[in-house]
Amino acid sequence: MTKLSIRALNLQGKKVFLRVDFNVPLESGKVADDTRIRATLPTLELARRQGARLVLASHLGRPKGKRKPEMSLRPAAERLGQLLKARVEFAEDCIGAEAEKKSQALKDGDVLLLENLRFHPEEEKNDAGFSRALARHGRLYVNDAFGSAHRAHASTVGVTKVLEKAAAGLLMEKELNYLGKAIQNPEHPYVAVLGGAKVADKIELIQNLLKLVDTLILGGGMAYSFLRAQGIRVGKSLVEEDKLELARQLLEEAASRQVNVRLPEDHLVAEKIDPGAAPRTVGVNEIPDELMGLDIGPQSRKSFCQALQGAKTIVWNGPMGVFECEPFAEGTMVLARAIADSGATSIVGGGDSIAALYKAGVAEQISHISTGGGASLEFLGGRKLPGVEALTDK
Repeated sequence: MTKLSIRALNLQGKKVFLRVDFNVPLESGKVADDTRIRATLPTLELARRQGARLVLASHLGRPKGKRKPEMSLRPAAERLGQLLKARVEFAEDCIGAEAEKKSQALKDGDVLLLENLRFHPEEEKNDAGFSRALARHGRLYVNDAFGSAHRAHASTVGVTKVLEKAAAGLLMEKELNYLGKAIQNPEHPYVAVLGGAKVADKIELIQNLLKLVDTLILGGGMAYSFLRAQGIRVGKSLVEEDKLELARQLLEEAASRQVNVRLPEDHLVAEKIDPGAAPRTVGVNEIPDELMGLDIGPQSRKSFCQALQGAKTIVWNGPMGVFECEPFAEGTMVLARAIADSGATSIVGGGDSIAALYKAGVAEQISHISTGGGASLEFLGGRKLPGVEALTDK
């Protein structure tokens, strides 16, 4: 990693403005899933051990610059306190006299969480005045919110221009190390597994990976646009009509680069997505006009798993079918288990893929589960992320 790490900072007695990603689901005023809070605990514990005074900042949801009580971060402060087994102070706003009074009162090892940054429209506008107001909470800056690094906001970019140094937290460092290796110095054979609904969501990702991988496995709804582009019958399966020419071009580019592209060879089909469905298995060119493909079939599962054998690097983003609906889950579950058992350096991103790992019970066997969402896609797609570029170089 070319950026300064929190490990290199002298934190003793210093106030640290720490951008975290506590954009967590809430139910009845409680945190429903604390995965993102847990992910930043190593950074918080390191900083507290070294005597830092921590001022945490995050967004939650899309309040569009207005104060919305149902998007308050107070439940996240309560959950964080339980996980740290320590008191976590909470400020009712992220800027202003009262919030500053709380951050100034911190002692070594103390933690304060500020209210939702996006209650202020200036956050998403990367407003210079708002950035300076946030910077009053700290002397040093640490970003541990990779999932927000693709946004040029006040808390990810603007504040770095005001504070002394801007470093990556341990989670950010881990993301940059794994994802950086996947696009800069990957071990071969290198296999990418891409699924999900739409080609449009992954154009840049596919284009960049074609320069890097040896094998590209395409499943999920997006596979039907590639099949249709080859003149294959897909019935009522999801197809992006405006992306068929692009799909043809991508397949031609893969061939010119000698990338082995694997598309489904058979499908589970049904009239609609229904938990009570009794899906049929049909061959690659045999989907009836009135049915749709909703999962890869047994021959595709076997073929895809064979393509993973011997891989040294595997990147997975997107399920193989509508795995949330039990009759169409098996393709995604089989791939999840195969990736976990592969022995390769495995990098998995995307909310659906991560959910599938946990459903399959294999999350602990994955080398790196990216918390980045859109940031992961953009980074692997070759884009520079504003929140990463803003960090201090080593």
